[in-house]
Amino acid sequence: MTDSSHSSWTSAGHPRPIVDEMDTSTGVIATGLRLPAGFALIAEDPQLGPAVSTCLAKVEKQLREAIANSDPLADATSRHLVEAGGKRIRPLLTILASHLGNATRPEVVVAAVVVELTHLATLYHDDVMDSAPYRRGAPTAHEVWGNSVAILTGDLIFARASILVSELGSRALGIQARTFERLCLGQLHETVGPQDGEDPVAHYLSVIADKTGSLVAASGQLGAIFADAPASAVDVMVSYGEKVGVAFQLADDVIDVTGLKVKSGKSPGTDLREGVPTLPVLLLRQAATSGDESAVRVLALVDGDLTSDEALAEAVSALREHPATQEAWAVAQQWADDAVAALDPLPDTTVKQALASFAQAVVSRDV
Repeated sequence: MTDSSHSSWTSAGHPRPIVDEMDTSTGVIATGLRLPAGFALIAEDPQLGPAVSTCLAKVEKQLREAIANSDPLADATSRHLVEAGGKRIRPLLTILASHLGNATRPEVVVAAVVVELTHLATLYHDDVMDSAPYRRGAPTAHEVWGNSVAILTGDLIFARASILVSELGSRALGIQARTFERLCLGQLHETVGPQDGEDPVAHYLSVIADKTGSLVAASGQLGAIFADAPASAVDVMVSYGEKVGVAFQLADDVIDVTGLKVKSGKSPGTDLREGVPTLPVLLLRQAATSGDESAVRVLALVDGDLTSDEALAEAVSALREHPATQEAWAVAQQWADDAVAALDPLPDTTVKQALASFAQAVVSRDV
């Protein structure tokens, strides 16, 4: 969706300049982040484009200020993922949602920084739990400094997010707390797996709603709230954000077996090799249990020893060709369609069009 290999720092270690403008030919705005196709149409609006660009530039500046630390080690570990670049999708949603009301309020920028800090904090923890070697094209923090330092860095970044959100008032603090609770529960439920008799697919959808959907929903919710948007618009952003978050993760699942090597350094089949229960595999298991002999054969490859690149490639190829993968695409598309439908109560504006296009873009991307 974005050029996740992009770094906001030069090879000499100096910050790249932040530009307060949008290139209408590429959809690149503010920090050099390349927008999904759905958001590139923001550039066509002479008022919305510059407004979003300026706000994103402020977010990037305040994000770096928020993670700065006088302790050299804490400063280096906290900057690790920020300097590796990123999509900034959550703060972008916060900013777009603010255009449903008064987008000039300074609290909008603070809220956007809060959701990105929260996201960054979870990445440090996720990478430790998943033993992931790379994130955004760079070695993960635990590979550089060890598990304990990586976990503590995630805690430190979340603490910074909590300080900022406390300045926004009790309502924002409540949203942040409930969102973090869902993030933790999602990770817990993913770790222990479905209970006896529980549908594995339903369990998985619940997990990603908590791990991904909850924070995307909070991003739009906070943007609308601090722009004094109507209560109905706030509700729309909550519903839309949750559905988009789930669609995004489901698309990632399918891309793991259909995509080319992505710019973050993650190769096809990474989830298979790590034993991550993604939707294509869960649907494959369902088919095998129902007596689909082709699914049984593919499952034997998926559950086999995937240590060698050859074995992994064979398993990926077999899963890619099985109908379970296409079925997973259809499920992701349905979540995206439901997200678009959630926007119906909003007036027809460029913001609504951008949100609708983005919901579709998350399931039509290649990486």
